[in-house]
Amino acid sequence: MRTFDYLTVPPSLQAPAVTNLLLEIREHRGRQALWTVTRGDELEALREGARVQSTGASNRIEGIATTERRLGDIVVRRSAPRNRAEEEIAGYRDALSLIHEQHAHIPVTPGVILQLHRDLLAHTPLSYGGSWKDADNQIVTREPDGSSTVRFQPLPALLTPDAVAALCETYNEAYRAQACDPALLAARFTFDFVSIHPFNDGNGRMSRLLTVLLLERAGYLVPRYVSIERLIEESREQYYDALAQSSADWEAGTNDEAPFVRYLLGVILAAYRELDARMGDATPGRQRAAERVRAVFDRRVGKVTKAMVLAECPDLSEVTVKRALATLLEKGNIRKVDSGPRTGYVLAE
Repeated sequence: MRTFDYLTVPPSLQAPAVTNLLLEIREHRGRQALWTVTRGDELEALREGARVQSTGASNRIEGIATTERRLGDIVVRRSAPRNRAEEEIAGYRDALSLIHEQHAHIPVTPGVILQLHRDLLAHTPLSYGGSWKDADNQIVTREPDGSSTVRFQPLPALLTPDAVAALCETYNEAYRAQACDPALLAARFTFDFVSIHPFNDGNGRMSRLLTVLLLERAGYLVPRYVSIERLIEESREQYYDALAQSSADWEAGTNDEAPFVRYLLGVILAAYRELDARMGDATPGRQRAAERVRAVFDRRVGKVTKAMVLAECPDLSEVTVKRALATLLEKGNIRKVDSGPRTGYVLAE
């Protein structure tokens, strides 16, 4: 069976490309700690938007979606789920909320992973929530022509419980020994968890929930304020490419974790940089709404919708955002694209 050892850091994870990412992430964490004390109200204003984005993005990656309005209503519990997709969304909401609120008291054990999986599927009629897979599974790539190819063969179902137990054990040993930066440890754990693929369903969403848990347990609180899941969704091609590169020869233990680790650390750093930008904009008493909305366009590439602006500026009302967009249109800063439900805006050239 595949063995795991996080007490040892391979040379590829000590290379400058990795260490530089870790150093910059650490610097951002220092500013985050200061803001928690001095600008807590401004951070809190970001939390609801990030929670909606995270819940929506993590499910959309797996093809599970609803409308933006329904998504918001479910996440803030204004409405109960109406169909299977919304049941899955409600489960992610619950598991993510538990992690955000209780991460300091949630140990990394097989039992906790099973509990989070049970919570993830608790609103659905599925009977295997909270149970390891009972049949071997495959990671399949769907081609544009409708065909599919097996990209990776995870561990057999029979070996899964012992593998997850070994994974948790080496994680906890390395964490207690401070064998490496906790963000690096989180990336390594996430990669091996996905490679084990321990559940019949929900492996991708569980990997993202565990990433958030491991980061927040170690004091990297950025997932509360900027959606890690959204950033993964926006770069999903790079995610799958990095996963494929690092998965080669995984079962034999001769694979290279570096491509996936660099990718995930890059996502964490991007989240911290976005948080810096948002906190720079978080001066509502001195900065007009139009300027704050304009800053959203500077942080994003391509079309920006009203829902995106509301998610990034949750303290602004819908009416205020509409007026700000109208002001930016009138000044020629942005232009409108598409119409109806697809309406969005892009920066004017």
